[in-house]
Amino acid sequence: MDDQNRNMILAIVLSALVILGWTIFFPPEDATMTDDQVSESSAPADPATAPAPPGSADAPQDGSPAAIAQDAPRIEIDTPSLSGSISLIGGRIDQLALKNYHVEVDQSSPLVELLNPVASDRPYYALFGWAPGGDLAYEDVPGSQTPWQVVEGETLSPDSPVTLEWDNGSGLVFRRTISVDEDYMFTVEQSVENTTGSSVRLAPYGTVARHGDMDLAGFFILHEGVVRMSDGELQELDYDDLPDLDQLPREGGPADVIEVIEDGWIGFTDKYWMTTLIPTPGTSFTSVAKFVPSGEIYQTEARLPTLEVAPGETGSTSLRLFAGAKEWETILNYQEQGIDRFVDSIDWGWFFFLTKPIFVVLHWLNGVIGNMGWSIIILTLGIKALLLPLAYKSYVSMAKMKELQPEMEKMKEKAGDDRQKLQQGMMELYKKNKVNPAAGCLPILLQIPIFFSLYKVIFVTLELRHAPWIGWINDLSAPDPTSILNLFGLLPWDAPDPTSFLAILSLGVLPILLGISMWLQQKLNPAPADPAQAMIFAWMPWVFMFMLGRFASGLVLYWIANNTITFAQQYAIMRSQGYKPDVLGNILGTFRRKKDAK
Repeated sequence: MDDQNRNMILAIVLSALVILGWTIFFPPEDATMTDDQVSESSAPADPATAPAPPGSADAPQDGSPAAIAQDAPRIEIDTPSLSGSISLIGGRIDQLALKNYHVEVDQSSPLVELLNPVASDRPYYALFGWAPGGDLAYEDVPGSQTPWQVVEGETLSPDSPVTLEWDNGSGLVFRRTISVDEDYMFTVEQSVENTTGSSVRLAPYGTVARHGDMDLAGFFILHEGVVRMSDGELQELDYDDLPDLDQLPREGGPADVIEVIEDGWIGFTDKYWMTTLIPTPGTSFTSVAKFVPSGEIYQTEARLPTLEVAPGETGSTSLRLFAGAKEWETILNYQEQGIDRFVDSIDWGWFFFLTKPIFVVLHWLNGVIGNMGWSIIILTLGIKALLLPLAYKSYVSMAKMKELQPEMEKMKEKAGDDRQKLQQGMMELYKKNKVNPAAGCLPILLQIPIFFSLYKVIFVTLELRHAPWIGWINDLSAPDPTSILNLFGLLPWDAPDPTSFLAILSLGVLPILLGISMWLQQKLNPAPADPAQAMIFAWMPWVFMFMLGRFASGLVLYWIANNTITFAQQYAIMRSQGYKPDVLGNILGTFRRKKDAK
């Protein structure tokens, strides 16, 4: 087996093994089960609301919190991006739907629901309050069960904030003004007026809490759970990591506490959505991630510094809440307004140095072209153009090795069984003719991190969700919906369920085109004379076709475009070196060999 074919086989086998491992450990998302869909689930066994910081107002109280929350009066939320309501029991933001996003591609499907009240199957909400200090007791400050009164505003909208008020009956009047912009950012301004005869000490806080089991994507490639920035350091904690945190008696269970000196934020992130507490930049605060076993509650907190309010004075504080879709432009805009590294709330992965620029270019192309599928093709063309110098050297090296083939055959005859003599002779031949036998592997090896990075971009970025290309491809983040088992919709039965074994055989149009493009690329060269090599080359396109068959359509589209451009590049370079590839002859030769074998 000559070195050229050996290197090519090694490169192809390496690529296949990597992709096979990726398929096993990071399986593609099922088309029928997305992170947006809500499966049936019972409410948590303990309907308690999220505990507030130690020493705060949320001590156990009489009555069912779930029942109280269900019967609570509400203030409507209506913005261009959000709809929902605020419960006046606790003043919590606990009902929120995203107007611009549906559960399915079909625009008649329900809107994606982000936040849900305690009485729902999956409680998920934001809660604000004050922790008592000094001589104050928990009943002196507002908490999760406080009955707030509306003193200003009827519907929360970008042009109409609402103000809530609660008088504790002991000389402290609490007010809360909630405003929202046209995207996903709430601003919660809390104040306390001290009409008593002595100073009071108390500390404001914000909490985001999730109860019970959550409907998550559940892939290793994707982070779902706590995401926080603490003075420039990003930290991610999966949901299943929270119960295993260190037991902190003051927190009442497993928790992780960080004292943020200047800038930071903390919250929960899903695949496409996020709910995050953001103190004013430049403000110190305590960042807390914890798990409450008694109510099976996952909780994040931003505890602001303690205020001391003198008699006759009013103390105030402000805290922002992002609750919405992880749109890159929207999050970048908030970052430019001072939120430190907010775009890192998107899970860029280990190859962030590739995924970020790839996404930025893809996003820009989509803005110019208006179609994400064509943008992927143009991006692929750009990547191939950047790698063209390396590809050129590779193909030229391969062409030179073809020229050296007769001399190499003579060396093999002379060397006989002396492998060391043969290797030394070949190395001298390569050196003399300035040929690098490993050059053919480099373009393929460089494609692997690019492939993974584009896979990450297509999998986690919201801009690819439900993004159409042409015809039947109406969601580039999902597998090709067609199936060869029903002749792509011509036969009167549905394609197999993605969870069934037959789904492996249920290839769509794009995966089949992928296999054909790889097969044609092989036909630029005659099949190897060695039967083992020929068999590997013959099976490789179809193995890849099945392995990538259930991957996102956008990724398969990239691979097809990459193969097509590679074919054109290699053909042109081979012609420039005086070698005319006989593609048709190589194809016909394949069928002739099969006929002869029979």
